[in-house]
Amino acid sequence: MKRLVLASSNVGKLREFRELLTPIGIEVVSQEELRVPEADEPHSTFVENALGKARNAARHAGLPALADDSGICAAALGGEPGVHSARFGGEPRSDARNNERLVELLKHEADRRAHYYCVVVLVRHAEDPEPLIAEGRWHGEVIDNPRGAGGFGYDPYFFVPALGRTAAELEPTRKNALSHRGKALARLIALLREEP
Repeated sequence: MKRLVLASSNVGKLREFRELLTPIGIEVVSQEELRVPEADEPHSTFVENALGKARNAARHAGLPALADDSGICAAALGGEPGVHSARFGGEPRSDARNNERLVELLKHEADRRAHYYCVVVLVRHAEDPEPLIAEGRWHGEVIDNPRGAGGFGYDPYFFVPALGRTAAELEPTRKNALSHRGKALARLIALLREEP
């Protein structure tokens, strides 16, 4: 089994990546397990933040590294919270405060459309000049009251009209198949299969 470090300490992400990559023979180790310090995320784009996190993890762990940057983008807010999704409610990070702020900002908006966006970057080593990059989107809308006990982050408030459910109401395997992260990872796996 090949081994790589996930440039995240988020247990929800770690679980999702393991569920998707273990079946194809890739062992995913969190950066926390390897005592890799978190990278700064100073950029205004998801791809720059993901690349910076992947390079940081590869440099410290001496392993190939996988990083994602993802967030929820609300149409009525011009794409916010976007790259600020994890800290939208302030520090320290809090899913409850993030959701509270998003719902409050959309309270008087007729347009509740939103989408999750994810970019996944894999570097073979810290200075890899050809990182593998894949992206995915998942469209839905933000609701006022949470539904479901699964998922994490904004999932209880992210309603998918075609399914009649929130992301938090979906079984993990179904969510992984439909989600922004699942789509990005499926595209990344396709790229990995093209590698010699």
